[in-house]
Amino acid sequence: MVVIRKANLKDAGNMAKVHVDSWKTTYKGIVPDTYLERLSYERREAMWKHILSNQTNDVVFVAEDDEKGIVGFSSGGQERSQNPVYQGELYAIYLLQAFQGKGIGRQLTNAVVEYLINRGYSNMLLWVLQDNPSRHYYEHIGGKQFSEKVEEMDGKALIECSYVWDDIHTWKLN
Repeated sequence: MVVIRKANLKDAGNMAKVHVDSWKTTYKGIVPDTYLERLSYERREAMWKHILSNQTNDVVFVAEDDEKGIVGFSSGGQERSQNPVYQGELYAIYLLQAFQGKGIGRQLTNAVVEYLINRGYSNMLLWVLQDNPSRHYYEHIGGKQFSEKVEEMDGKALIECSYVWDDIHTWKLN
């Protein structure tokens, strides 16, 4: 059984493993191998410890399996790029490959959306690499493609797409 709960500082190491492992499975062949090879559990753990100990208006949730431990996480909060229309943002959602397609991603997304609604946000956006095979999940849950930008990773130009939800109050939290 998987439980969704707020992350705490003790979760940073396990979150780092999910973060690195999901990047390596999801982005292989998309992001340069040189970038993926440099990902490390130690650096991601330090990053998550910093984030979890300095949260203000942001939130991080973990999906914890009673046998496997932390198998995914999501995070969100105030939109970060000063977009004049969209107030909330789903910053990240990562799930180990073996746990994808089981509704856990939806539960993690719901947790962030509910958090945003409770803080008075009425809409949200997120950014995802165009070639991410999971990108269509966002379309499936009602996101509309809104804009694109180019990011460079190790000399490779990658297109990121934003998806938006104009009214998260109509989100079906189930």
